[in-house]
Amino acid sequence: MNQQQLGLKPPLGWNSWNTFTWDINEQLIREAADTFVTGGYKDAGYEYIVIDDCWSLKERDAEGRWVADPDKFPSGMKALADYIHSKGLKFGMYSCVGTHTCAGYPGSFEHEFQDAELLAEWGVDFLKYDYCFKPRHISGELLYKRMSLALKNCGRDILFSACNWGEDNVYHWIRESGAHMYRSTGDIQDSWESIKRLALSQLDKASFTGAYCHNDMDMLVVGMYGGSNNGFIGSQIGGCNDVEYKTHFSLWSMMGSPLMIGSDIRKANKETRDILLNKDLLAINQDVEGRGAYRIKPEPQWFHTDDVFMLVKVLTDGDLAIGFFNLSDGQREISLQFWDAGLPYASGKSLSLYDCWEHKEIGVFKERYAPVVPAHDCHIVRAKLV
Repeated sequence: MNQQQLGLKPPLGWNSWNTFTWDINEQLIREAADTFVTGGYKDAGYEYIVIDDCWSLKERDAEGRWVADPDKFPSGMKALADYIHSKGLKFGMYSCVGTHTCAGYPGSFEHEFQDAELLAEWGVDFLKYDYCFKPRHISGELLYKRMSLALKNCGRDILFSACNWGEDNVYHWIRESGAHMYRSTGDIQDSWESIKRLALSQLDKASFTGAYCHNDMDMLVVGMYGGSNNGFIGSQIGGCNDVEYKTHFSLWSMMGSPLMIGSDIRKANKETRDILLNKDLLAINQDVEGRGAYRIKPEPQWFHTDDVFMLVKVLTDGDLAIGFFNLSDGQREISLQFWDAGLPYASGKSLSLYDCWEHKEIGVFKERYAPVVPAHDCHIVRAKLV
C-alpha cells in the first residue's frame, strides 16, 4: 500500500445522508457518481461517493460478516465500487464504533478487523465511523484506535473518517489515533442557525486541524433548500437561501473542513453549482499546508461581537486568504487593519486583493481594507504581497 498521500488535503465528495437518510439504493449512488463526472465535480476535485447508514441487513451472516441489503443493493457492494472506480472516483461506506449503527444496523464493535478486511475486499476507499451504541465501559478513544489499526492493515488504502461529534475531548487524541478527518460538531441542520452555531463553535480550534487529520465540521447543506426526508435535518425547517449557502461554503472552505456535499446533486440549480464548484474557494480549502484560519475581530472596539469577524488563512505560496464574515442580521462595514495580519505600514508593502466570488481583481491597498458586507453574507479575498 501507499498511504503517503492519503488524507493530505481535506477530502472532497458527496454523502447520501443529509438528503436521503435511509432511502438509498445502488441506482441513486450510481447516478450521483455519473453526476460527479457530467456536472464538473470530478474535474473540480471532488472524488468520494459515500454511502451513509442503512445499507445493510439488520443481522450479520453465519460467519459474522455484513450483508448488503439485497433489495437496495442487488448487485452487491463490490459491483458498485467497481462502477464508481470506472468513473475515476472513490467509494465510501459507513459503520459505527458501537454494537449498532445510529439507525440500528450492525456496528463494528468487536468486528473491526473482520469488517476492515471485508471493506478492502469490496474495494472501499473511505470509511465514515460513527459513535452510536458504544459500550459505556470502553473509551471511544480506544475504539477509534482499534479501527484505525484494522484499516491500516487491511491490505487497501482506506481513508478513516472518525465521527464522534466532538465528544471525549477528541481534539487532544484524534491525530495520534491515525484518523484522517474527525467530526468536531453535532449534526448539521439545513438552517442558518445551525450553520452559524457550528462555525462559531470551531473558531477557537484553528490549531486542531492540518494535513492528514482534518477538522470535519459536518457535511454541507448547500443546495438542499429543506429537501431532506428527515425532518430534523431539513424538511421541517425550510432550508437556507443562496447567500447563506455561499457563506456556509466559505466558512467550511476557509476553516479547512472536508467538503462533503449533502444535497441531491442530480437536481442542483446554477446557484448551487456555482457555489460548490467555486475554483477559488476550493483552492483555498485544498492548500497543501492545510493550516487553520485564525480569527481577527474588527475595529472599532465597541464593534466586537461574535457575529462579525475576519478569518485569515496562511497559504503555501505566501498569499493570505481573508474572509470577511457578517453573520448578523444587518449590513456591516468590516475593517481589516493589515498589521493585524502581520503586515506593518513601515514595511512599505501593500496587498493586491482578488475577489474569490466575483473572480476578479479588486486593486492594491495599503494599511487597511474595509468592505461593506450584507447580513448573513461574506466577502472572500486572496491577498498577495506587493
